[in-house]
Amino acid sequence: MGLNWPLTGRAEELRFVDAVVRRGAGHGVVLAGAAGVGKTRLAREAVAAARRRHARTVWVAATASARAVPLGAFAAVLTDVSGDATQLLRQAAEALTGTARGDVVVAVDDAHLLDALSASLVHQFVLRRVATVVLTVRSGEPVPDAVTALWKDGHLDRLEVQPLSEAETVALLEAVLGGPVDSAGAARLWTLCRGNALYLRQLVDGEVAGGGLRLVRGVWRWSGRPALSPGLADLVNTRMGRLSGAVRDVVDVLALGEPLGVPVLVALTSADGVEQAEAEGLVAVEPDGRRLEARLAHPLYGEVRREALGVLRARRLRGRIARALQDTGARRADDTMRRAVLVVDSDLDPDPRLHTLAAQRAIALLDVPLAARLARAAVDAGGGFEARVTLGSALSWLTRGDEAEAMLSALAPLATDDGQRSVVAVSRAGNLFFSCRRPAEAGAVLDRAESAITRPGALAPIRAIRGVFHAAAGRPREAIESAVAARSAGALPPHASLLAAWAAVGGLGPLGRAGELDRAAAPGYAAAEQSFDAVVPSFGLCAAHLLGLRLAGALRGVEDLARTRYRQGAEIPGPLQLLGVALLGYAALYRGRLGTAVRRLREAEAGLGPVRRQGPGSGNLVALTQALAMSGEAGQAAVVLAAAEDERHPATAVLEPELVLARAWVRAAEGAVSAAIRLARDAAGLAAGRGQPAFEVYALHVAVCFGDRTAAGRLAELAGQVEGPRAAAAAAQAAALAGDDADGLFAASRALEEMGDQLAAADAAAQAAVAHARSGHPVAARAAVTRAHRLAEACEGARTPALAAVRPLPLTGREREIVTMAARGLSNREIADRLVVSVRTVEGHLYRASAKLGVTERAAFAELLGF
Repeated sequence: MGLNWPLTGRAEELRFVDAVVRRGAGHGVVLAGAAGVGKTRLAREAVAAARRRHARTVWVAATASARAVPLGAFAAVLTDVSGDATQLLRQAAEALTGTARGDVVVAVDDAHLLDALSASLVHQFVLRRVATVVLTVRSGEPVPDAVTALWKDGHLDRLEVQPLSEAETVALLEAVLGGPVDSAGAARLWTLCRGNALYLRQLVDGEVAGGGLRLVRGVWRWSGRPALSPGLADLVNTRMGRLSGAVRDVVDVLALGEPLGVPVLVALTSADGVEQAEAEGLVAVEPDGRRLEARLAHPLYGEVRREALGVLRARRLRGRIARALQDTGARRADDTMRRAVLVVDSDLDPDPRLHTLAAQRAIALLDVPLAARLARAAVDAGGGFEARVTLGSALSWLTRGDEAEAMLSALAPLATDDGQRSVVAVSRAGNLFFSCRRPAEAGAVLDRAESAITRPGALAPIRAIRGVFHAAAGRPREAIESAVAARSAGALPPHASLLAAWAAVGGLGPLGRAGELDRAAAPGYAAAEQSFDAVVPSFGLCAAHLLGLRLAGALRGVEDLARTRYRQGAEIPGPLQLLGVALLGYAALYRGRLGTAVRRLREAEAGLGPVRRQGPGSGNLVALTQALAMSGEAGQAAVVLAAAEDERHPATAVLEPELVLARAWVRAAEGAVSAAIRLARDAAGLAAGRGQPAFEVYALHVAVCFGDRTAAGRLAELAGQVEGPRAAAAAAQAAALAGDDADGLFAASRALEEMGDQLAAADAAAQAAVAHARSGHPVAARAAVTRAHRLAEACEGARTPALAAVRPLPLTGREREIVTMAARGLSNREIADRLVVSVRTVEGHLYRASAKLGVTERAAFAELLGF
């Protein structure tokens, strides 16, 4: 795959350079920056812009080899000059500029490498105002005095070209690759390259060619394990320069163990070596509290040196670093984990206790792949119960459910007290329920444990996770009862506290007890800060919390809530990082930011798709279906919906009303609005039958937004039962729609926007516009249309039935519905099936609509509808 690398993220710098160059002869700019930062590309773009304005341009590249030759940099463009220095300068100026004055641009790349005579020539170009000059120089390198004087004396502007920011790097990557890049991969690429465009290009070209960076379900995903191409390795080695023995030792030790305190690094290498490595720009030394800490000046230095190290030398150095960290008393919070990682790959004997503690620390940091590796090392080294249960939990969270079940089921007979029996039962049941999709077996494990355990404190975690199962299965009252039973045992350990909070929140949301949500969730989030085994389940708690807030209509804080969980695992590729991305997608969807939701949910889908049957992100496809359908992408939404229906998780029945609503949204996107209303009411009926009044409110509200005029009575009844702003706002919108009350619909739109549901607010405004127009109030109708369009724009491209209806077409509701489906490409038979009418009826409506619109082909319908 040949990649085209555009100039991205340099618009401001390019405008500045272009403005300077346009001033004409005697002016110019010096572009300074680190090697590979993009100075040359910026200079070339500036010269190309001048050439398009018909300026005469000269490009000169200075090199170290030509520096020993007078005018060596200009040798390629000066072939007939001779004489003493004065004559050379005059002849060179005339040869380069000819008879032109004020319309010549001379660019010199790497001007710090100019010989003295070439530097004087450039100096003369500026002082005599015979050319505009664009120079690039490398920061930190000595520059000829004649060149330095140009910006010091104010003749040239100097611009420090900074590395690309993370956002600019992502924009560049997506422009090059032609599609979205997963956030963890993009962040890792930026961290490795530090915004150096040249390094980034070399790395990405190599990773695409080698398959490490590849397109998965529409998203570019990176393995995160760089295989440095020879070209990139040469670039980095050139930047590092020839390493002396002492400096090489310093760089190699940091490559394997950074960051290290300076005293530790000196003890492992030498003081002279550390000082020289810092002086050469290879090592950065920064304060860390009361001590100095050393790390490599660029991440790629470590990548290059690790590849160059032999196996035996690397194992020996890791062992020395591990011992040094142990001798210092493990002062840093993560020194235990770092030491364990070093020991695993060193010549030292493994330490079961060290590796168990390190695995638990890795779980707390959401680096579960590392946790599994460390826990496995602990078990292989003779680790006991704690090491084995840690490994089982890590395998489960990595969606390796069958392996986890084998580990945990073998561990159960080894439990020696009620506490251990409880730990095994909870871990095993959670794995069976979520990862293995075997909820009945999970319940049986809890039943056996509950009958065998007598200590109340050990029963609490079992009751708590049983409550989580009830919440996931759509039994909200039982979920709350289990949470209360768990808490009645007294103070809960962090893991049990998290599970009890999850159960409570998962029950409170569908029941419509929104006022208790935040208070019920708080102990769970606090527990996630206290114990490693409560961190991973906190993502489930957050998903339940977000859903409860959506049902209630308390949406103002959902994005902050999701972002907090996402940040915990944003830097560690794997299922948990993707669950964090999915939470961001849910929050964006709930707020009506559809473009953002689709991007986030697609990213999560690209990574979770292969392992979804093992549990993680089971609601992701449902949410993605809704986001696509709300955006009018009926075809894509239908494809995702089919996958969601095929892959629904047997242990998450709570999402069944959401799945029915997803079907409704697909029908709405296709134009089958009456069918969409029926499905939304089906979802409401399903929720009512399960005792989920908040879900019933939400489903009926969707039906109202589709145009259902029959829901006002039930919503008014539910508004007295369900807490949160949605119930009242939905009831008001339903009553106003039923009564054709335009002012009431406009007021409902304001209330919905205030609570944070921008999409429903846009629909209510659109309905107000139609009602105003119907009652003969064109000014008020235009105001409502303007409001609807503003809100739709904030929703990043929403296309709902209500918004479509504000297009002024002379059609009845049924005609518009059928014309919309025809424009979507559905056949008359498909339209008839969706609307449960005859094909002849469809044909009649199409005939009358065609006559009204003055068109005879279906393609014209799409244009009139704005597709």
